[in-house]
Amino acid sequence: MPLFATAHLNFGYPWWLSYGHLPIVLGAVSILLLGYRRKWSKWPMLFLGVLVLWSGAAFLVARFVIDVDGPPALPTQSFLRSGAGRVLDIGAGTGRSSIMVLESRPQATLVALDLFADSFEQHFGRGESPQQRLLANLKAAGVDQRATIQTADMRELPFARAAFDAIVSAYAIDHLNRQGINQSLAEAARVVKPGGDFLLMVIANEPWAKFSFGPLLMHGGPRGQAWWTARVQEAGFQVLEQGTRPLTLYLLARRS
Repeated sequence: MPLFATAHLNFGYPWWLSYGHLPIVLGAVSILLLGYRRKWSKWPMLFLGVLVLWSGAAFLVARFVIDVDGPPALPTQSFLRSGAGRVLDIGAGTGRSSIMVLESRPQATLVALDLFADSFEQHFGRGESPQQRLLANLKAAGVDQRATIQTADMRELPFARAAFDAIVSAYAIDHLNRQGINQSLAEAARVVKPGGDFLLMVIANEPWAKFSFGPLLMHGGPRGQAWWTARVQEAGFQVLEQGTRPLTLYLLARRS
């Protein structure tokens, strides 16, 4: 993607995910300077020094390693290895995962699907219509000509059986309860072609996330790699690859 286009992308995540550590840095530095001038004892000064170091490092991690407001990298090059085909993005939101796929697979086309209901505003705030925000990001990334937008529920997909060559879902299915997860995975298995790829990405409390946010970004409580692997297999997929990236657990599966 051209460098100038990045500035026009707006995925709508709350400011504190990228910049929430800065007020802690500034506040801790101010108090540390005050303590130095007033010659406080070493223990509160040591605590403040550690707080400054952690919050500064956590800001750098959140902003430049996790970077929720930047387009993510495809976690595995094995997804849609042919580079071409029709892809469905389940729970596309403001377009991060759609752009990720379309930039990595320039011969592919994609349907960006989301219900665009109340949960959308809860996560991304109010403003222009959700579909307009998604389309604006697709245009800013220069991939809108290969994408269409569909308003629908991931638990009841409006597509025929075996309609897609591959499916991606990033940070969406893990917002659902157990029944909703099972329904969505079953629908994904229904609409992808036999032998088609399914890339599932969910929030993970991996080391980068633990260091920066602790438990603040956990979706679905203690669900981990084994839990998600079992659910994907029950839906009719064979899990080929799994791993973690900053803030992310991913599973690459193939329709049996």
